[in-house]
Amino acid sequence: MKNISPTRFAICLKNKGSEDLVIRKIYQVLPDEAAEKKRLLRIIDESGEDYLYPASYFFPIDLPQKVERTLRQRVSIAA
Repeated sequence: MKNISPTRFAICLKNKGSEDLVIRKIYQVLPDEAAEKKRLLRIIDESGEDYLYPASYFFPIDLPQKVERTLRQRVSIAA
């Protein structure tokens, strides 16, 4: 069976120099070990694409399963 990484989310705290991030908005974080070693997070931003941003711009959050399912569905619909 394929090992699927759990969906992660983070709330945006800063958006210095980026028009594609909204402060206080929740974003999906995609797995990227190489980026995380460099203190970056791969985020699906307002453009609908994933880009690397400084991890310091975000605070990781744990959400109830029902909320995570709803957010994952919205991301799938928007894609």
